Amino acid sequence: LKTGFLKWKPDYDSAATEYGKAAVAFKNAKQFDQAREACLREAEAHENNKAAYEQAGMMLKEMQRLPEAVQLIEKASMMYLENGTPDTAAIALERAGKLIENVSPEKAVQLYQQAASVFENEERLRQALEMLGKASRLLVRGRRLDEAALSLQKEKSIYKEIENYPTCYKKTIAQVLVHLHRNDYVAAERCVRESYSIPGFNGSEDCAALEQLLEGYDQQDQDQVSEVCNSPLFKYMDNDYAKLGLTLVVPGGGIKKKSPNATQDKARGPAAVGSKADEEEDEYSGGLC
Repeated sequence: LKTGFLKWKPDYDSAATEYGKAAVAFKNAKQFDQAREACLREAEAHENNKAAYEQAGMMLKEMQRLPEAVQLIEKASMMYLENGTPDTAAIALERAGKLIENVSPEKAVQLYQQAASVFENEERLRQALEMLGKASRLLVRGRRLDEAALSLQKEKSIYKEIENYPTCYKKTIAQVLVHLHRNDYVAAERCVRESYSIPGFNGSEDCAALEQLLEGYDQQDQDQVSEVCNSPLFKYMDNDYAKLGLTLVVPGGGIKKKSPNATQDKARGPAAVGSKADEEEDEYSGGLC
């Protein structure tokens, strides 16, 4: 990088190469702080070497400085995009999302959505769906249900576009559970109604289960709702959505929930039930007053 009488301009390309070698040596020596610094100097010396920023980010990851690591990897992804390599940019964004997921789920959601957008622009829809799916699950886990509903709708639209109809049914179940946890029965019902346009949905076991779920929720029948949500169709969904089903409570506390006495009466037989009914009749034989 030094200049002199016979060297008027710094040799940035050679400097970048040497900094890169230094970074590898520092990394092998477990001197991650120096390795990060060398990677950054490499990136500065050779601006076209986008990977240097990403490598510096990975050094920061080894040092458990995750927010700074993500910031550098994001910068690398932007440079990949500017250089016309969007696939590499999206992969870098996904890598950054994985790094920060447990520390800052909100940031991870943003990174996954950015990666999905890049993949979608490149018409790599399956990869876009994978990123959107990660974002949706994180949103549900963080109880950001309004955003989760929108993310699931985006997923469902793309699955419909690529004609993966069975997965559309599963996304409809997830949508309905999210809407019911938002206490928005109207949105849940509309979601099912709109799904009738998806080939094969009407008449599927998914459709039948959702209709039974909505009926139980509307009638405040906790037993019916719990029965549907504990069925294999719901229990074997992605864990975050299965939890939504298992924790779903109808409004009003389930006024139609069967009383414990009903099971005991059934065990004692018709005679016992009749005797109990007679007692109740006698109790009020003189009128309520």
